Amino acid sequence: MKYLQKLNGLIIPMILAGLLLSFDVKQEKTFSGLEKEKFVSKVSGKPTALYVLTNKNGMEVCVTNYGCRVVSIMAPDRDGKMTDVALGFDNIGEYTANSGGVFGAVIGRVANRIGNASFTLDGVEYQLPKNSGANCIHGGPEGFQNQVWDAVQPENQTLELNYLSKDGEMGFPGNLNVKVTYTLTDGNSLDMLYEATTDKPTVVNLTNHSYFNLSGNDGSNILDHLIQINADRYTVTDNQLIPTSEIASVEGKPLDLRELTAIGSRIDDPFLGRTGFDHNFVLNANGDVTRLAAKAISPKTGICMEVYTNEPGVQFYCGMGSRGGKFGVTYARRGAFCLETQHFADSPNKPDFPSVVLRPGEKYVSKCIYKFLIINHS
Repeated sequence: MKYLQKLNGLIIPMILAGLLLSFDVKQEKTFSGLEKEKFVSKVSGKPTALYVLTNKNGMEVCVTNYGCRVVSIMAPDRDGKMTDVALGFDNIGEYTANSGGVFGAVIGRVANRIGNASFTLDGVEYQLPKNSGANCIHGGPEGFQNQVWDAVQPENQTLELNYLSKDGEMGFPGNLNVKVTYTLTDGNSLDMLYEATTDKPTVVNLTNHSYFNLSGNDGSNILDHLIQINADRYTVTDNQLIPTSEIASVEGKPLDLRELTAIGSRIDDPFLGRTGFDHNFVLNANGDVTRLAAKAISPKTGICMEVYTNEPGVQFYCGMGSRGGKFGVTYARRGAFCLETQHFADSPNKPDFPSVVLRPGEKYVSKCIYKFLIINHS
């Protein structure tokens, strides 16, 4: 009898503690205001969740394992206020809906466009889904951005996400084991490390498609933002945004962003086309991850984002249309910019471009660093 009383004395508190813990998890909000419960679901039978990274300075980055998506980035502005500089949605349903697009996602197996939705590797032609006119974009309609990744968070500042892209998925050859590691450093940088191996020759080109507004999630546009890209050249494209193989100088063109330039002062130049900026820049950094690739500044908040990468290019995109976003905010047309570090579009079909071929025994490694600083003058 005494044993049963003692057992009950242990079990009942444990049950109560479990109920309280469950209640706390359901009610838990992040610093950005996101509710973890709204990201708990299942997609294709796999569970989704929201993971939170924090550093000693009070920065916070929230990520969901659905598409490895960056949901929010809380960075300090010049007044010390934490500001969410990453656009997105406040629940998993918005991301899984077609309207969720590629906000914050890891893009693969091959980012950007592949002309005619096909490529030839080692004499074998591979057909891909056509989801951008006659072309394939961002790995096809069921690319990495629409997959649930296996997530492990070893500590507060690191999140590891893994995905097995099976042979033939979206038409690509080889079983591709992919690992993405997000690290929020005490230097206020979000470090992204992409790694992949394959059992058959394949093509790989990964990037992150976060939409940034350094003035915050207030519905403003980014026309006042200053942009600088360390690139003397860019890849010329046709009217479907497929590279022609020509690499041209930015000199004398609205694409000359080697000095800080207001986005709004160039974005409507007829040379850029209807969308405005949606171009791949050939970086001068030559794969040196310690050299600045690009940076953007919001004069309103003083937040500066620097970009570092070992990739040969960066796609600068400002073509977002007006749409609903987090917490009922309506995002403005041209309400964000993207700086997607990557190899060039249509590289599988352009032998003169840096190669995206990965073979058995090799390891794909790509690095991107988004570092957040404060500029104390407007």
